[in-house]
Amino acid sequence: MNKFLLFFSLFLIPFITLLSEKRPLKPNIVLILADDLGWQDVGCYDIDAPTPMETPHIDTLATKGVKFWQGYSPAPTCAPTRCAMMSGRHPAVLQKTHVVGGNPPTPYSKTAHPVMDPWYSGRLGLDEVTIAEALNANGYRSGHTGKWHMAIDHHAFPKPSDQGFDFTRSHLGASAAMRPHRLTGFATQSKKDPYKLDQDGFPKDQTTLDAIEFMDENKKNPFFLYYAAWLVHTPIHTRSQELLIKYCKKLGVEYPKDPSSWTLEGQRNPYYCAMVEMLDHYVGQLIHYLEATPDPRWPGHKLIENTYVILTSDNGGMEKVPNEIITDNFPLDRGKINAREGGVRVPLIITGPDVNRGKESNVMINGLDFYPTILSWTGTQQPQSVKLDGCDISTLLRENPNNGALVREKNGEVRNSMVWHFPHGVAQQSTLRRGGWKLIYNYMPGRPEVELFKLYEKYPNPSQRVDIEEAENLAKQFPKRAKSMRKELFDRLDAMNASYPYLNPAYKGALKGKAEICKVIEAGKKENIVWVRFKENGNKITSGQIVYTLNGGEKSEEWYTSPASVTGDRLHGTLPKGSTHYFFNLVDDKNFLISHPVPMDMLAAGKTRPKGMYSLDALPASLH
Repeated sequence: MNKFLLFFSLFLIPFITLLSEKRPLKPNIVLILADDLGWQDVGCYDIDAPTPMETPHIDTLATKGVKFWQGYSPAPTCAPTRCAMMSGRHPAVLQKTHVVGGNPPTPYSKTAHPVMDPWYSGRLGLDEVTIAEALNANGYRSGHTGKWHMAIDHHAFPKPSDQGFDFTRSHLGASAAMRPHRLTGFATQSKKDPYKLDQDGFPKDQTTLDAIEFMDENKKNPFFLYYAAWLVHTPIHTRSQELLIKYCKKLGVEYPKDPSSWTLEGQRNPYYCAMVEMLDHYVGQLIHYLEATPDPRWPGHKLIENTYVILTSDNGGMEKVPNEIITDNFPLDRGKINAREGGVRVPLIITGPDVNRGKESNVMINGLDFYPTILSWTGTQQPQSVKLDGCDISTLLRENPNNGALVREKNGEVRNSMVWHFPHGVAQQSTLRRGGWKLIYNYMPGRPEVELFKLYEKYPNPSQRVDIEEAENLAKQFPKRAKSMRKELFDRLDAMNASYPYLNPAYKGALKGKAEICKVIEAGKKENIVWVRFKENGNKITSGQIVYTLNGGEKSEEWYTSPASVTGDRLHGTLPKGSTHYFFNLVDDKNFLISHPVPMDMLAAGKTRPKGMYSLDALPASLH
C-alpha cells in the first residue's frame, strides 16, 4: 500500500507541477476592430429603445471583462482612427485626420462650400513605430487580417508587412459585394460555393478563417492579432437569406422587392441587422478558438486564459448614405463623419487574465489608450522614438474599472479630458470633452461658433446621464465655462501642430473679406527655387506653402506640403527634389486660401479620377 502511494505520488507531483506553472509573462493580444459598428448596434449597450440586432457572442464577451459605456474612437472616420490606434498618436499630431488624404487643399465643391479642408496626410508615416513593430522587438509574432486603410488606398504603400506585421491577409470575406445586386447570390450549402454556409447557417468569412489560421500557426509564440473586420461597412447586404428573412419578420417589414434602397427610419434595415449578427458570429468563432485551443506555452490551460481581447469600432455607426437608411445611433446625435457623440462613441469591451470580470465602467477611454496598455500587459519597452498620446489603463482594468483616478496622463495628472479634431467635409468641427461637459467648435459659417453640452452629472462616480443627446446648447448660460474650454481646446490643438480649415474664395455666397482677396500676377522658377508674385487688394498675405507631388500623372497621386516664405509681394520656397508638379497656396489675414493654379475641387476629382488628376491643373516641375 505504501509502495503504491509512493509510486502514485511520484507520478502525480510532476503533473501537479505542470498544471501549477505560472502564466507566461508574455500574453497574447487580440484586437478586434469592427468597421462602422454603432454604440447602439450591440445588444448589451441597449438604452432607451432596445436594438433589434442580436449579438449573443459580443454580449457574452462583455460578461467576461469590462464594458465601457464611455468608450471613444480617436476620430469619427476610419483611417485616422486606425492610424492613431496603431501608432498611439493623436490624428492631429499625425496630420492624418480623415480618410484618403494626400491631396492639395481644395473645397469639397468649388462654389457650394464656404470652408475647405486643410492638407492632411494620405498615410501613416513610416517613421511611426506601430504596436506590431514594438511587440516584434519583444519576441512577438504579429498578424493582420481584413481591412488596412492606413495608406492613400487599401493597397497602396505602406502595407501591413511594411509596418511590422509578419502575417497579413486582406480578403473581403463575406463583405464582398453581391452581384448583380444584393437580392442575388446568397450563400448555399454547396461545396463549390466560396461562401458556403457553416453548420450554424452563416456564410463562410475568409477574414475570420485567416485570423484563426494565424493564431494556430503562431500559438507556440506570444502573438498579436489585429482582426480588422470589414463588417459592418457598406455595401449593406447579407449573404444569408435566412438572416434577411429572420429580420424582416422581427422588424415587421416586407421582404425587399427593390434591392437598390432602404428608407425606413430607425433601426429597421433588415440587411444591416443581419450584417451585425454575422459580425457577432465571426467574433464568436475567434473567441471559441481561443477557448477551445490548448496553450502550448502553458500546459493544462487554454489560449484564452493568457489572452487579452479588445473589441471596439473605428467610429460611430453610419446612419445613412444616398438612398439608404442604415441604422440610428439614438439617443446619441449624428453618426460617422461627425464629431458629435454618435460619430465617436463606440462599443468597447476588454477582457484578459487580470481584467475584472462582469464589470461596467463609466470612465472615458479612447482607442489611443490601447498602445500604452498593450506595452504594459506584455512588458514591452516603449521605443525611444515613440511619444504616446494615450494612457495606460491596465491598472484601471485590474483594480477598479470605475476609479477614473487610475487613468493618468504622461505628466502624472488624472485624465479628465479628450480632444477630437475633424476639420473636414460638412462637419468642420473640433471638440473637447472635459468631465461631464463637451464643447464643439464649428468652423463652418452660419453655425453657432461654440456649442456647450452637459452630457453627465457627477462624472464618473456616478455618471448620471443629463444630455448625451447634445440637444441643449448651454454656451450662453455658462459663458465662462465655454470660454475656458474653448481656450483649452485650441491650446491643445496648437500643441499638436494641428492644421485648421480655410475660407473658400470661390464660394458663391457672402463671406466677409471675400472681395478683398489678393490677385496672383505671375509665377516663376529657377532650378529648385520657386516663387509667385501677388497684388494685395485689402487682405494681407500672412503665410503660404508649396504643395507638391512626386508622382504626378500616376494612378494614385500623393501630394505633400513644403514651407514657403512671404517677402514683400512674393511667396517663395524650395521645391523638394523629385517633384513632378506643384501649386502655390497663399493665406491671408481673413483666413482665405488662394491657390495658384486653381486645382479641381474634391467633388470633381472624385468623379474623374484616376483619369483626371490634380497634376493636370498644376505647374510642372520642369517649368523654367
